[in-house]
Amino acid sequence: MPDVRLSSSQGKWILFTTVLGSGMALLDSTVVNVALPRIGADLNADLAVLQWTVNAYMLTLAGLILLGGSLGDTYGRRKIFIVGVVWFAVASLLCGLAPDAGVLIAARALQGIGGALLTPGSLALIQASFHADDRARAVGLWSGFGGIGAAVGPFVGGWLVDGPGWRWVFLLNVPLALVCVPVALRHVPESAGGRAHGRFDALGAVLAALSLALVTYALIEATDGSLAVAVTAVAGVAAGVAFVYVEKHRPDPMMPLDIFSSRQFTAVNLVTLCVYAAFGGFFFLAVIQLQVVSGYSPLAAGTALLPTTALMLLFSARSGALGERIGPRIPLTVGPLLAGAGMLLMTRVGENASYPRDVLPAVLVLGLGMVTLVAPLTATVLASVDPARAGLASGVNNAAARAAGLLAVAALPLVAGMGPEAYRSPDAFDAAFGRAMVVCAAILLAGAFLAVTYVRRPAPGCERPECRRHGNVMSPPLERPGPAEG
Repeated sequence: MPDVRLSSSQGKWILFTTVLGSGMALLDSTVVNVALPRIGADLNADLAVLQWTVNAYMLTLAGLILLGGSLGDTYGRRKIFIVGVVWFAVASLLCGLAPDAGVLIAARALQGIGGALLTPGSLALIQASFHADDRARAVGLWSGFGGIGAAVGPFVGGWLVDGPGWRWVFLLNVPLALVCVPVALRHVPESAGGRAHGRFDALGAVLAALSLALVTYALIEATDGSLAVAVTAVAGVAAGVAFVYVEKHRPDPMMPLDIFSSRQFTAVNLVTLCVYAAFGGFFFLAVIQLQVVSGYSPLAAGTALLPTTALMLLFSARSGALGERIGPRIPLTVGPLLAGAGMLLMTRVGENASYPRDVLPAVLVLGLGMVTLVAPLTATVLASVDPARAGLASGVNNAAARAAGLLAVAALPLVAGMGPEAYRSPDAFDAAFGRAMVVCAAILLAGAFLAVTYVRRPAPGCERPECRRHGNVMSPPLERPGPAEG
């Protein structure tokens, strides 16, 4: 039984190292977008390279995050967490030293593998280490401090890009890892979930990542209209079908398909796909719009979107409590509508945009929408399955959100008519950005329709989230398995 008390010296060190480790991944999910225009200019890259700079990381993270949690449960959570931190730091070093776009994209894919190992391991260590009486408070502190890290990410990223340069957005992770690993080795106890059979759904993970990679490539390169792109798209769909077949017939699948027998779980994941596709597309394009069209510096562009995260940190716990009282249908309907209205307001952000008049109202409305929906969404995911499968349900939902963002970054420029050199032309990018925001708003409207049509109030006494405060705008909080799951 875990017995470390939060008030003890060891408890404080455990909280510190888990926050630091997860903070690396959270920082990376927010700071890189701010650096994209400078990366493109420095490497003489087109828009496709900027898309891959974001998506290479999201691809491996989304495809392997479920497997990463299973590895920790079997081989030791501290061990896999440390491997993830070291892997992430080495990949970050490669990103910072990348001489060209190809090396940068490959290193970003490696970064995603490290993130898939350390992200689930961070919270798992808290659950496995702390006494039951302290665990809820420890999780609350972990999620709160992690949210603060996500909030300061764009500010730090903008400051680094304006100062020493975009490479330090990645190099910053190296000293963080040099602090995190020794502390984890000295103060964090090892734990495992009791699964010793050593069988993993590696084939399922590879097929999932391959399907996402091929479809992403086809979407990004679709403007070529070549036979190779068409073949890649078909191969991506075929890999997806093979993934479903493998998951259906494996004795220990990474994603058991019978979890989707719950109509509520399926409906909430469809809402998740709509919501995080829109969010992923927005946060990819908005910081480019602010720099290329509105003339903001990287620091100003990163800071401009800070209210969304701040609102989530301040009010997500209250939103979750409200959702428990009134049920999830209203928050999951109203939230996407508010977020969609915020994105439509962003169409007013153009050349020489005023922050208080043009940007801030849109960001505040978007942030209110995110506050309204994220906490009830997570609670409904957990409540829609048996408590013994709550961790699995959360993992599937988290992976779905990341995959949705990945595909949106690949598809939205295509749908909005952005050419390969669009971000070099303020007029061309501004026109395409306006179309993209309308598309994002339409996707959120679809999410609201799904919620009002299919989401119902969960049964009383069902599983509730431990992460009450959340600040990551790119994915819902990742909940760990309860005792029944081992």
